[in-house]
Formats: sequence, C-alpha cells, structure tokens
Amino acid sequence: MLQGGKEGGPTALREAPSAEATRVLMPSPIGRLGIEFRDQAVTRLVVQPSALEAKQFQSLHDVELTDFLTEAIGRLSEYFAGVRADPAIAVDLTANDLDDFSRRVLTEVCRIPYGKTWTYKKLAEACGRREAPSQVRRILAANPIPVLVPCHRVVPERGGAGAWIGGTRKKEKLIRIERRASAPAKAS
Repeated sequence: MLQGGKEGGPTALREAPSAEATRVLMPSPIGRLGIEFRDQAVTRLVVQPSALEAKQFQSLHDVELTDFLTEAIGRLSEYFAGVRADPAIAVDLTANDLDDFSRRVLTEVCRIPYGKTWTYKKLAEACGRREAPSQVRRILAANPIPVLVPCHRVVPERGGAGAWIGGTRKKEKLIRIERRASAPAKAS
C-alpha cells in the first residue's frame, strides 16, 4: 500500500488486509471520478467513467460518509483547487494484478515533485531500466490510480503533454493546476 507522505513528500509501500470496497462518484475539474476505497485506501480511480463503469459507483449523496471518506474527498477537492500539493490519501497497489516492474514504476512516479514533470526516459532510468521508456509508457497508460499515483507528471521527451488515461486536455489541466499552485507568488 502506498501511504501518502508529508506535503509534497514521497510515498511509502506497505501491506494491508482486504475489506469490502466502497465505490463513490465525485465531481472534479477534470470530470467525474469513480473512486474505489478499501481498508481506508484507494484501490482504483477512474477518470470520467463510461456509463457502464459509472454503474459500479454510487453518488456521494447515496453513500454513508465516514470520517475517512469525508477527509479523502476533502483532500482531493483541495488538491484540485491547488491548495494541497499532496492529498496524502493512502493508495493500495496490491489490490491490482501488477508485476514487480509495474509496481516499481508506479511507486517511483510518486516521487516526482508536485508541479514538476519527468520524461518517460528519466522515469525508466530512475527505475533502473533506462532501455524501457516504452514499457514505462505502457505501464502508466494502465495506471489503476491516476491522479493519486501522478502519472500525469510524465511527459514525452519530444515535448508536449503526451497521452493520458483521461485524455491529453485533462492531463494538461492537471499539470497547469500543479504548476500554478507551485509557482512563487509575484510581488505586487
């Protein structure tokens, strides 16, 4: 399980027992998010779920909100507003069928600082596989927990934002939110 660290800090990996999932639909500036919670951790996040996928999730109004759910939704809202660099919400990658290298890539992507971007090549090198930028790109395209495992911070070496699970425009929007929020304030 990846555990949210200090504001803007890296995450850590730990195991947790499995429990019944709670699935919630949440509005956001990049469209509706389908979020699956299990054991006070996010196990899946779907950006703009299709009509069929959305049926797996309940509206926020129909879910019994626990303190944890209220806190998690609030932290995500603050992140999208640009006032929280790290939502510090635990994510559990063990609930997904991932090989060791995929877990390594998704763990490493969490180390990319808020408001910054890395290239696929730089991420592959950080994972010890400099020859694998294409494999890294494929792994990120299947990221089960986008936004919280910030694959949107990885861009092509040739420039531009590149493709993303939720679409290029949404990726660009997330990058802009983070850059704007992390930019030093201008003196008046």
